Amino acid sequence: MDLNLRNAVITNVTGNTQDQLQDTIVDAIHSGEEKMLPGLGVLFEVIWQNADEQEKQEMLDTLENGLKKQ
Repeated sequence: MDLNLRNAVITNVTGNTQDQLQDTIVDAIHSGEEKMLPGLGVLFEVIWQNADEQEKQEMLDTLENGLKKQ
C-alpha cells in the first residue's frame, strides 16, 4: 500500500471522536465502494498494532466465524 495513502487516512481521522470513527467505518462499509477498502485496511492496521495478544485472538476468532457465515 502506498505510504502516502496510509498517512492521508491516518491524518483524516486523527482527533476524531469514537462516534465519528464509527460513522466513518459504517459509511465505508455501507457504501460498498471498492475505493473505501484501503482506508478500512489502514484503520484495521492501527487496531491490530495496538491490540494485545488476547484482543488479536478475539479478532481472529470473530473473523474466522464471520467468514464461515459467508
